[in-house]
Amino acid sequence: MNAVARFGPGHRILVTGGAGFVPSHLVDALIARGCTVVALDNFITGSKENVAHLLDEPNFTLVEADISDGLPTHHPAMAERFDAILHMASPASPTDFEKLPVEILRVGSVATLHLLDRAVADGARFLMASTSEAYGDPKEHPQRESYWGNVNPIGVRSVYDEAKRFSEAATMAYHRSRGLDTAIVRIFNTYGPRMRPDDGRAIPTFISQALRGEPITVHGTGNQTRSICYVSDLVHGILLLLDSRETGPINCGTEHEMSMRQLAETIVSLTGSSSEVTYITRSADDPEMRRPDLTLARELLGYEPTVAPEDGLRRTIEYFRERIA
Repeated sequence: MNAVARFGPGHRILVTGGAGFVPSHLVDALIARGCTVVALDNFITGSKENVAHLLDEPNFTLVEADISDGLPTHHPAMAERFDAILHMASPASPTDFEKLPVEILRVGSVATLHLLDRAVADGARFLMASTSEAYGDPKEHPQRESYWGNVNPIGVRSVYDEAKRFSEAATMAYHRSRGLDTAIVRIFNTYGPRMRPDDGRAIPTFISQALRGEPITVHGTGNQTRSICYVSDLVHGILLLLDSRETGPINCGTEHEMSMRQLAETIVSLTGSSSEVTYITRSADDPEMRRPDLTLARELLGYEPTVAPEDGLRRTIEYFRERIA
């Protein structure tokens, strides 16, 4: 177990997708440590609003570029070596899978290779943000890192599933063949402030509908389950992995598993909404169950999530309440 922060004042960190939901919270945490952070984003799904509070911060630089086209070496912030590279960039919501399939495939393949090459050149630690989607529609529950998954390689979700699986393979190839210091985190369902209200994921969708008094649209019967993790717990886990010497992959999330029906009903209650829960056609290859086995995260990193679902949902609801008329 590692308890010492490897990265802090004097260290330069590159975060791709840095204006996105999870990465922007990670940038905040790294800045709070005293790191110098370069956030790279093409704003295809990220938002400048997520990092607007950092624009006058001397240790923060925002670079607009598409990492799939290669690193923007013309930018002065990219000229100096990085101590760590965190590849967090990728559209990640169900609506993105249909709207941005090629972009998802590119950022999970050629962009990953560009960044791995830069990490080798800089001697940087490379942390790859993978996903629980690597397990597909799992036949093992909860999911351990040793489970190889049950993925439809040509389904509508495959562009995300397989791009992340390729990124994992590439990361391990560079680790084995080039001695690169790497880490892979498999991120489970995460929620919190800065999510897009229209991104198609259950929590922002249900909250937006509840606040507007609209019907809550649950896919299928609503019996399918997810374990939901508040963003601060996820960021804590990612930083523990970054600081460690572990390679992974290591699951990060919580064991707070609930059905989509329960989630919808909880959000209706917490918002005080009069919305009714309705049911619509379930999307293709939608996983039936999703919960991480956190044994490795606990044993190797000392990770323990602390935010209860209702507490996290209340904070998220307040964020959306301020933005939804």
